[in-house]
Amino acid sequence: MNSKQQQQRVHIRWMIRRDMAEVLDIEGDGFEFPWSEEDFIRCLRQRNCIGMVAEHAERVVGFMIYELHKTRLHLLNFAVAKEFRRQSAGTQMLSKLIGKLSSQRRARILLEVRETNLPAQLFFRKMGFRAVSVLRDFYDDTTEDAYLMQYRYRPAASPIIVPTNRITKLAG
Repeated sequence: MNSKQQQQRVHIRWMIRRDMAEVLDIEGDGFEFPWSEEDFIRCLRQRNCIGMVAEHAERVVGFMIYELHKTRLHLLNFAVAKEFRRQSAGTQMLSKLIGKLSSQRRARILLEVRETNLPAQLFFRKMGFRAVSVLRDFYDDTTEDAYLMQYRYRPAASPIIVPTNRITKLAG
């Protein structure tokens, strides 16, 4: 792909039952050990579990599943359809999630990434996540390790306003 990759605007909304077939297609196409429909349903039935999809031209092109905890969000599953990768759909979804953070309540996002999933590691790093630890033999399906990655809330930098008054101006 060239460096001037087409950026696609996506609409991010709550996941609904009707999205499941497209979500399962993206999941199956994107992962060696994909979640089953039962895995999705079991997770989404929990009160603190949220599913969102990215939609483009009436089609689901990405999704994310995350848990709400008292001080953090835990991203459990995140994927973009192959033909929509590197077109900003993932960036838009993650930006939406980052936008839910605040210094008063949930101030960080955690996620686990397989040690062999370099594209995901690079993507999350580019988005401001940092590996904070290695989770040995993390997965049920393999003996593979995972990196625990974390994003910390940073308030938007506001411009520094230096107060001025008549006396300051006169003093030069």
